[in-house]
Amino acid sequence: MSNHNPGGICEELTFSGFFATHAKTLRNYLYYKFGDRDQAEDVTQDAFIKLWENCASVPPEKAKSFLYTVANNASLNKIAHQKVVLEYNKSKSVARVNDESPDFVLEEEQFKVKLQNAIAGLSEAQRTAFLLNRIEGKKYHEIADMLDISIKAVEKRISGALLELRKQIEHFR
Repeated sequence: MSNHNPGGICEELTFSGFFATHAKTLRNYLYYKFGDRDQAEDVTQDAFIKLWENCASVPPEKAKSFLYTVANNASLNKIAHQKVVLEYNKSKSVARVNDESPDFVLEEEQFKVKLQNAIAGLSEAQRTAFLLNRIEGKKYHEIADMLDISIKAVEKRISGALLELRKQIEHFR
């Protein structure tokens, strides 16, 4: 007779097995996103810690989805920050090299700041779907699988994000 433990993912052996099964795959996925092994390792550990902290409210069949959602959101936030920093540094060096008019450079900088603020002002759900689609190039069905939502929900989030961005920035394309 087997003894079924209702502890689910909170049961230490179950969690250890889940960790052994998914840690390397998640770490590799994040390494692809970050390009930095240490950051991928840190986010992987943080995602498993968050899963452990929330294990009572996460059913075992949703644990993988929860883990990837947490890790993906953390990686998106990190990537968005890195892109802002890179774009800022790139624009500073390009502005020095190009013979663009100072008015154009100023207008471009103002637009970038406006765009970054508008993206930051989106809801987390909209921002995540929007960045996965527009920055990462993910298709709607891929985003739906990653976030464990329907394709219609992805469409709604991205269209909502675009509407909000258009409101914030005139002539946004």
